[in-house]
Amino acid sequence: MKNEYDLAKMKARKNPYASKLKKPVTMRLSEDVIGYFKAMAEDAGVPYQSLINLYLRDCVAHHRKLDISWLAKP
Repeated sequence: MKNEYDLAKMKARKNPYASKLKKPVTMRLSEDVIGYFKAMAEDAGVPYQSLINLYLRDCVAHHRKLDISWLAKP
C-alpha cells in the first residue's frame, strides 16, 4: 500500500446509490400505531422505522388505495 495517493487524476462520477437514498420526514403518528409497528419490528428483528418504510413501499409496489368512505358523514 502506498503512503500517499494522487487523487488529482481521478475522474468524478455520479453516486450509483443516490436514487436509493432515503429522505427524512416528520410525521405525527398515533401512539398505538407506533406501538403496533414497534412490537412487529421487535419480533422481526428490524428497526420499526424500517418496518414502516417496508410496509409503505409494499403499498406503493401494489398500488394499494385506501378506502376512506367510512369517514364520510351522512
